[in-house]
Amino acid sequence: MVDVPEGLLRARHRDPYPYFEWLREHAPLLREDKPSGLTVWHVSRYADVRSLLSDTRLSKRPDLLPAYVAGPAGLNEHLVHADPPEHTRLRALVNTAFIPRRIAALEPLIHDTAAGLLAQFADSGVADLIEDFAMPLTFTLICTILGVPAEGNTARTREVLAHTVNPVASSAQRAAHERELLDYLVALVAHKRRAGPVAEADLLGALIAASDEGGTLSESELVGTAYLLLLVGHDTTVNLIGNGMLALLRHPHELQRLRDNPGLMPTAIEELLRYDSPVRDATFRVCVKPIELAHGLISPGAIVSLLIGSANHDWDQFDSPGRLDLSRSPNEHLAFGRGPHFCIGAALARMEGAIAFRLLLDRFGDIGLAVPPQDLAWRPSRVMRGLYRLPVLVG
Repeated sequence: MVDVPEGLLRARHRDPYPYFEWLREHAPLLREDKPSGLTVWHVSRYADVRSLLSDTRLSKRPDLLPAYVAGPAGLNEHLVHADPPEHTRLRALVNTAFIPRRIAALEPLIHDTAAGLLAQFADSGVADLIEDFAMPLTFTLICTILGVPAEGNTARTREVLAHTVNPVASSAQRAAHERELLDYLVALVAHKRRAGPVAEADLLGALIAASDEGGTLSESELVGTAYLLLLVGHDTTVNLIGNGMLALLRHPHELQRLRDNPGLMPTAIEELLRYDSPVRDATFRVCVKPIELAHGLISPGAIVSLLIGSANHDWDQFDSPGRLDLSRSPNEHLAFGRGPHFCIGAALARMEGAIAFRLLLDRFGDIGLAVPPQDLAWRPSRVMRGLYRLPVLVG
């Protein structure tokens, strides 16, 4: 065991990058023994994280993971918690909603939704880019893709969804929100099934039709997949927009570069994904066969935490990784993972981010933080990195 400096541990929720830097230098494979008896290995260097993201000696099966890792019972049967061949089957079914042609067809909806949200606070001079913009934008889009009716696209649904993965909520609070969401999704699946072919135009309806015709998906897999897509289909992109805008606002020279050179947007999106990654740590895996790395041996049964945020700041992979450079190239970051579990919605997130940043910069000639950066609060999460609020002054 290596003793991590207490100051770095205390500060890692607000700013994990000094902690990550210390790990890469002093403990690139850090063992943590939990009071429960569970052993967790934290992997921080780029080369190791990149390799292990697609290593078949690490499993995502929920029955091998502790309950608090696997997610709420009744909602955890989906492709993130599956190994081949189950993962291959589930991903193939969901893939149809994220092919390039379908993603491109969503561009007008993303643009119009984003523009409408920005218009609502254009005259007020102040806005919260998380609550007033990023959350409703991304949630509206994933609800459209899935086929969630208007009464389900609400702030209440987003709140319940967020509480199912809130690690600081009490078990009673989390259980109540999980039950509310489970009941809603079970009812939604039943409603879609009754609607028949009319519902097949959306992803959930198509999945139900495929399941009913060929027994492709179990009922719990249908509900779990709906839950997964609602959660990650908007949460990661909220963080991309929030973390990305904060980075730009704290680097006004780079923000002005982007204003002056709209053609920078593709590389800018990749750099914003790398610089303050929406997913800080990959979802946990469990070791099923011994894995020997340069700095230690991971034994079967141990949980492995792959620190994506740390890998994306590894000086062995990136020149001056602590510098925001919107023209950085190459930029082989791991923000969307790698291998079989590479983020299925990566292309959609990139498009949403590009449209959001472009409209924000075009709409507001002047934009700045409404509070000091140190006053911003980060949401508690085991894997994500995102802000509660991002209040800005616009003009």
